[in-house]
Amino acid sequence: MKVGIGLPNAVRGVNRAVIVEWAQRAERAGFASLGTLDRLVYANYESLIALAATAAVTERIELVTDILIAPLRSNTALLAKQAATIDSLSGGRLTLGLAPGGRRDDFEASGADFGRRGRIFEQQFDEMTAVWSGERGIGPAPRHDGRPGLLIGGRADVAYQRAARYADGWTIGAGPPAMVTQALGKLTAAWNAAGRTGRPRTMALFYFALGKDAEKMASDSLGHYYAFLGDYAQQVVASAAKDADTVRQYLAGFEAAGTDDVICFPASADVSQVDRLAEAAL
Repeated sequence: MKVGIGLPNAVRGVNRAVIVEWAQRAERAGFASLGTLDRLVYANYESLIALAATAAVTERIELVTDILIAPLRSNTALLAKQAATIDSLSGGRLTLGLAPGGRRDDFEASGADFGRRGRIFEQQFDEMTAVWSGERGIGPAPRHDGRPGLLIGGRADVAYQRAARYADGWTIGAGPPAMVTQALGKLTAAWNAAGRTGRPRTMALFYFALGKDAEKMASDSLGHYYAFLGDYAQQVVASAAKDADTVRQYLAGFEAAGTDDVICFPASADVSQVDRLAEAAL
């Protein structure tokens, strides 16, 4: 199983210096990937632009949106061009984890139709595929097998069907290893029904904060980010790995569940978190 680390693009107080040093430290430490989270109505760095910055200062590490809310980008041709540009500039290192999203305020702010987000999402794949294949005359061409890597996020049955139809696999987002175990049967069934060969790629994530102020970091960052969920936000805070043993326990659980990749997302923009996680996870 490959272990990646999230960029702190959704942690309050992040800045250019942190993003650049974080990405370079992560690559030197040997992490397999750098991931981003996506929101619109929040003071976070936009995912694709953050990954473009990291592409410029790294050479090998995979760049992953886990996930990007595609229907918020209503100009699908432009989204496809932006993704192809990052993929080309990074030498084929981009994997797009995509999902339809679920926050009404993001859709209201973007002018996108929340009620039609699922249908819009599926239409976007046809348009992006046409752009990446050169049918629309829009470039550049992606470097990664004719398109960026693709993963579909979500836990509804339709998410597995979309993964089988359009993508290289599926990402659970936040959730325990047991959810991967439960999902693999449905994902494999959808994969086989679509006539796909091989096996789908699977990805998961969890949050971490390491060091003497771990509890406060998790509470301040995750509690604020997930405040819209009400009391459930505290469950997210409680589930974050706050010591090395818990990090190892989570990773072992995901590996036992058959997960291919795990991205550990930080609850702090302190760059020392990269080194702390590397000591615990690599």
